[in-house]
Amino acid sequence: MFPFSAMTKFMRFFAAVCLFLSPLLIAPANADASDISAASRSVVRVIVYSSAEGQQSIVSIGSGVAVARDKIVTNAHVVEMASFDNSVQIVIVPSDGTQSYRARVTASLPRKDLALLQLTSGALVPASIFAGVSEDGADVFAIGYPASVDVALEQSETDVLRPQQPVKTRGTVSSGRTSKSVESLLHTAPIAPGNSGGPIVDACGRVLGINSFGSVATDGGAEFYFAISARELSAFLTNRGIAFRAVRGDCRSVAELTRAEAELEATTRAKIEQEARVAAELQRSREGKVRSDAEHAVIGERENHLALATLLLVLSAVAGGAAWQFSEREQRYRFKTATAAGAVLFVMAVGIFAARPSFDEVDDRVRTALTADMPDDAVAQKGAVATEPKAKICVLQPQRSRITMSDTADVEFTWQPDGCVNGRTQYVESGGRWVRSFVPNNEAQISIVSYAPEADIYRIERFLPGNDVMQSARAARKLYDVKTCTVDPAQLTNIDNMNKTILAQLPPAPNEILLFTCSDR
Repeated sequence: MFPFSAMTKFMRFFAAVCLFLSPLLIAPANADASDISAASRSVVRVIVYSSAEGQQSIVSIGSGVAVARDKIVTNAHVVEMASFDNSVQIVIVPSDGTQSYRARVTASLPRKDLALLQLTSGALVPASIFAGVSEDGADVFAIGYPASVDVALEQSETDVLRPQQPVKTRGTVSSGRTSKSVESLLHTAPIAPGNSGGPIVDACGRVLGINSFGSVATDGGAEFYFAISARELSAFLTNRGIAFRAVRGDCRSVAELTRAEAELEATTRAKIEQEARVAAELQRSREGKVRSDAEHAVIGERENHLALATLLLVLSAVAGGAAWQFSEREQRYRFKTATAAGAVLFVMAVGIFAARPSFDEVDDRVRTALTADMPDDAVAQKGAVATEPKAKICVLQPQRSRITMSDTADVEFTWQPDGCVNGRTQYVESGGRWVRSFVPNNEAQISIVSYAPEADIYRIERFLPGNDVMQSARAARKLYDVKTCTVDPAQLTNIDNMNKTILAQLPPAPNEILLFTCSDR
């Protein structure tokens, strides 16, 4: 809570020094700046006004975080007066956009220092709440609106009503602490009056707690800061029937995940290549044996044909000699019989010789022998291109993913080799993957979805940009949007151009990576 009038010149000087040093405090060693910026979209300034005696004045200023599109969590002490005084109004100032919103208190739990606010209009970007355990020593970031910064910048009451980016400070988790009434997260990310109600987030931008208060350093001791734990926050929301984003999984950097995927891909590729070499060697060995057998069989058959033809020629010659003897003796009947037999034997010899297998048959016999072991369906499909859709079920691989906002449900879809998904959404081929970008109207996120048929890998990369990028991306989608499956080259080019135009506006690394392995359903 921050009364605007209670700041000394010394505090102004101290605030200016803090402001000067703030870049050193927020420079994350293991976090992507885009993750903290994405988390900042959900952080708001909470201003409590009093209208007593016809005069409007600021009672307190704090911070808050959106847990749903129209719901905000803050500290109970920030909105204490609004909980029982109808003359007090609450104004919510988002970090992005052009306007502020009114809100009212719908639930307050002072012993946990939590309060729930309901927007009377407008919509915000909900934050993700981490459902796991915060590890000691992990990087954390406090996001909010410290009054010392407002004072240092000589902000007026009008200024604080304008949407502004919140202040981020970095620290580490010291430990969990539990008092008689509330479970807290102890951390070293500097906060000040005005930060109350704002979130403490991990390096992936997931809410670990709600900042509440800090200890005062005495006799050269260190300052520590306390946040209401995410577990307390989740219970508070669940008990009031509020649906919110709860996520699990390790907070791995995009660079770390990319390296791991590259190593896995290299290992997999090497294994596939080795298996292919072994299979090729076995195939060559088998083909060599089959060819050797075929060659021996052809040579044997040729020799058999030649021997039989030679025998028949000899018999034909014998019959011819007999016919000549019968002719000399004028034995006309026997002459005719011997002549006919000799002719038949000669023709048979010529036919058998001509029918001997040629060496060209070796290749045909090898092909036939190699095909005989293949399944009938494999033989039927060899050389043909599959066109029938295949039903796929894809399972998330948490160890290969970076989860910041999504659930882990299986993904099911039907796939056609021409890039048609579910019979209605067309993907385009790019670098061995089929890709499509998605820009929803009602959510501040952009998804690049791809499917690699050979590896059976389905991948979702989500980016959480600010309002300006979202508007540009929606304009690109509207310009190039193709709403049906198609094989029209012009339409495929439109989809490809849309993908490239949207990608060009996004940062190099996504805020969330979901990798699924797929199989036929």
